[in-house]
Parts: sequence; C-alpha cells; structure tokens
Amino acid sequence: MEDQQEQKYQQMTQTPVPRLIVHLALPCIISMLVTAFYNMADTFFVGMMDSDSATGAVGVVFSVMAVIQAVGFFFGHGSGNYISRELGKHHFEEASTMASTGFFYALLTGLVICVLGLIFLTPMATLLGSTPTILPYAKDYLRVILLGAPWMTASLVLNNQLRFQGSAVYGMLGITSGAVLNIGLDPLLIFVFDMGVAGAAWATIISQFVSFCLLLVGCTRGGNLRLHISKVRFKWVYFKTIIQGGLPSLARQGLASIATICLNRAAGPYGDAAIAAMSVVQRIMTFGASAMIGFGQGFQPVCGFNFGAQLYDRVKEGFWFCVKTSTVFLFVVGALGFLFAPEIVAVFRDSPDVIAFGATALRFQCVTFCFQGWITMCNMMLQTIGRTVPATFLAMARQGIFFIPLVFILSAALGFLGVQMCQSVSDLITLLCAVPLQCRIMREMSPAKI
Repeated sequence: MEDQQEQKYQQMTQTPVPRLIVHLALPCIISMLVTAFYNMADTFFVGMMDSDSATGAVGVVFSVMAVIQAVGFFFGHGSGNYISRELGKHHFEEASTMASTGFFYALLTGLVICVLGLIFLTPMATLLGSTPTILPYAKDYLRVILLGAPWMTASLVLNNQLRFQGSAVYGMLGITSGAVLNIGLDPLLIFVFDMGVAGAAWATIISQFVSFCLLLVGCTRGGNLRLHISKVRFKWVYFKTIIQGGLPSLARQGLASIATICLNRAAGPYGDAAIAAMSVVQRIMTFGASAMIGFGQGFQPVCGFNFGAQLYDRVKEGFWFCVKTSTVFLFVVGALGFLFAPEIVAVFRDSPDVIAFGATALRFQCVTFCFQGWITMCNMMLQTIGRTVPATFLAMARQGIFFIPLVFILSAALGFLGVQMCQSVSDLITLLCAVPLQCRIMREMSPAKI
C-alpha cells in the first residue's frame, strides 16, 4: 500500500504538468459529461410526456438536488482537498482518517435531509416555486428523490476523494455505470410501467445507488485510502478542516439552489412554459460546462499535491494551462450554442412557447460562456490551496451575491427579458472580480509568502 502511494506521489510531483493534467482530467471529463447527460435525461424523457407542468416540475425539484449535491461536494471537497495536501506531505495515516470521517459525515447528513424533506414535502415543493398545476408533479418527483439523499451525498464524497488521490478512473467507472443504467431505466419506468415523473425519480436514485456501490469497491483498489468506521473522528478539528476546504462548494451549490428557486419565482408569472424553458436552459448550460469542470478537476489533485510539496511553479503552470485551454473550448461551444439555440431547446421540449423563451435565454448565456474558464479555474485553485475566504466569495458570486438580486432587479425593469439575461450579467460582474483576485494570489505564491 505505502509503495503504491509513494509511486503516486512521484507521479504527481514529477510528471510534466500539462501531460499530467490531461491524463487525470480525461476520466473526470467523461464522468462530468455522463453525469450532466443523465441529469438531462430526466428533462428529456419527462418532456416527452406532453406536459409543460411535468417538465417544469423537474426544474423545480432541481434546486433540492442542488442542495443534496452541495452537501456531497462540501464533504467531498472539504476532505479531498485536505487529503491531497497530506498525501503531498507523505502523511498517509492522517489522510486515511480524514477520508473515513468525511464519508460517514456525509452519509449521516444525507439521512437527515431525507427525513426532514419527507416530513415537510408539500410546503417544500411550494416554496421551491411550484405553481398549482406543477405542484402534484413536483411532489411525486421530490418524494422519491429524497429517499436517495443518503447515498447520493456519499457517492459525491467517494468520487471526489478518489479524484483528489489521483484515481479519477475509479470514479469515472462508478459514475458512468450508474448513468448508463439511469438512461435505460428512464423510458422503462416512465412509459412502460406508466410511473410518470415518479418513474424518472426512481431511475435516478436506483442508478445513484449502483454508482455508490461501485465507488465503494474503487476505494479498495489501486492503493487508494481505505474507509472504515473505526477511523471516524467526531472532533472539531476535523470538521473545521472540512469547513475550510468545503465551504466554497457548499456556498456555490447551496446558492445555486436558492438561485433556481428565485429564477422559478421570477419566471412563474409568465406561465409554466417560462419555468420549463428556464429549466431546460439550466440543464443545457450545465452540460456545456461539464467538460470544462472535468478538466479543472484534473488540475485540482495536481494543485493540491504540488502545493503540499511546496512546488509552487508547478501550481502556477497548471493554472495557466487550464485557463487558456478551457477559455478557448468554451468560446467555441458558446458560439455553436448561440447559432443553434432554438434547435437545441427543441430537443428537450418541442413547444413553441418553451422554444421561444428558452432560445433567447440560451443565447444570452452563450455570449458570456467563455468567462467561466477563468472564474472556475480560479475558484478551484483557491479552494484547493486552502484560501477559504476568497474561494467562498468567488463561489457565492456568480449564482448568489450577484445573480439573486439581479434576477429581481432586471425582471422588474425589463420583464421576462430581464429573467433571461440575468445570468449573463452576473457572469460579467463575477469575472471583473475574479481577475484581480487571482492575479494577487499568483503574485503572493512563493515559498517566502505562503
């Protein structure tokens, strides 16, 4: 075990940075694309039910799934960032203790979400932005999704911990297997067994459970850190460390949930078609950004290992390589999305109103899509090296600090056009904050100043 971990350390600190990032990023990119694809699968197959209300319900409940993901990323990134730095310092036992602690904390938190969500199901569905016609569908979908909260949060922890150890391939296998199963189960449960939106939810949590089991197996392979309940530490020092590493992810994902609720409420006065359109656009943009996020995830373990080993030039080299590559990629994707916006929206909901509303919103977001290259890589680097305050601010900015007030201000001033353009305006303001912030951190990064 120790020999395998030493080999991994040598690989992470000596392999040329661009080649190492590409090697680690490929399974992450596949995992993110597949995850985004099967997140879109529910929207796609529910959209075939010929009901804007059912499609809207999937979008409404997406904010709850964002909360579940926020918890998973909080514990996964909080423990994973620490694990990568400790492995870079050759502190293998401490890294192993944190791996078990983060995993079991997430499992218990997911159980709490499940119980509380089921108790307050109806008021929660209403609060999320359900209209009277969407509410029955939203409750059917939400009820089932909540049952899977424990292993959904724990799966995200396992996937991130494997990735931060430089073993993203095992995470990819677990995520991809569950995704393929979900895509097969969706039409079977929705249409063949006539379960409607509840069938889409069952397909999601069954596939997530399969991923969970496969990720657990991955933790026993390839010199990865083993999980055991005896290593769990209910001590403030561990939870504090998780908070420092995971708070930016919790803020980002948690505010994404609140932003979705605000977006649904702002779109609500314009009808179910407006809510459905914004839901479809959210899924499309998530899919479009997934490859870039996966690429950045390949950078994070490189950043963590080399920061822990005080090889700061390698950290900087990795950041610039990722920013340049991701910005060019996002520019090309954004241009294609702008040109074919109506056709892309129509794939998910062939409704004239949904296409009209969605195409305009999609085009606005495509204009500023390339900004996410700098914003995301900056956020990932700050979080990985333990700069909690600037990382948390940046994580909160795009879909929280700027987006939430903008959606109300712009909708009041411009009507539904303001709803459609608010994400793009938020992206621009976030970029203007991220550039000087990251430049300052890069100047400070030297052995004498860290």
